[in-house]
Amino acid sequence: MTGAGDPDELDELQPPSTEIRPVTEQEANAGEASSPTADAESASVKADDDVSMLSVYRHDVHKSRGRSHEDAAAEFAGVPVNEPVPLGADADAALLSRPRGEPAQSVKNHISPFRLSLVTGETATSAGRVDGGIRGALAELVQIEDPVEMHAAWLESAVASIFNESVYYPYTSLKFHTLLTAALVDNYRAGYGFDELYLVVDQSEDAEADPRVVPHRTVLVLPSFALRITGEPGERSAARLGAAPAMSWADVWTRLPEHPFDGDDERMWRVVDAQLRRIRSWSTALQFIEESYGWWQALQRSSRLGGGEQ
Repeated sequence: MTGAGDPDELDELQPPSTEIRPVTEQEANAGEASSPTADAESASVKADDDVSMLSVYRHDVHKSRGRSHEDAAAEFAGVPVNEPVPLGADADAALLSRPRGEPAQSVKNHISPFRLSLVTGETATSAGRVDGGIRGALAELVQIEDPVEMHAAWLESAVASIFNESVYYPYTSLKFHTLLTAALVDNYRAGYGFDELYLVVDQSEDAEADPRVVPHRTVLVLPSFALRITGEPGERSAARLGAAPAMSWADVWTRLPEHPFDGDDERMWRVVDAQLRRIRSWSTALQFIEESYGWWQALQRSSRLGGGEQ
């Protein structure tokens, strides 16, 4: 059986090799107000105005050690972590990726905070390397003090993608659970209920430009497109999330009027799209897109260096 492990002692293990272009432009969103979806959980947390978006990005760092909220330390790398998330957004984000009710081990003999990869079938620490080691990379991530910079760092983070959001559901992703939680908080604060939210595709305007990234609302960014959760879809390709949080990724993805496929990588995207129409968990699906793109780029580079074709 795979043990839970501790990042302090596992710096020799390797993360997935995801190649994500650094973000270069961000547009600030303003907005206050509470969400009509806030439930009994939000009544027990600090007042919404007292909770920084930094706390939202730091709230689940304890999951890198496979620990529950109740058993987690209150501080990591000199900053407060494991603080409550306002407006029920953490619970809502969890329902996007995990079943309701008491958790049950979904993969036999894998009880570990390290994510299992849908791309390779192996633990996500089996390829690539985290610069500075796992603990050092995590510390650098959580010590950022600007919320917009923190969002950008999570979008690009390799170390966050190593971990699952629940040891019971090892194909889920801590990275994308955190980004989804932040997106829900930001939209709820702007006055949108869950049933008013959309998954939006932000395409690059041209081959030389990065896709539009909206602070706290963009949940995935690749060179040719980004995916965003918002109550303001505008004229872009978009699909409603649904009436209430649920493991609905495949349904929402299928409802998009246009899918963000890059013609240069058409073969890879056909394979990815077929899987995305089956995956129910949101964090699993987003991680699958990012990791598939990283592996495809690695294969392309290997092919060019070897003089062959893929």
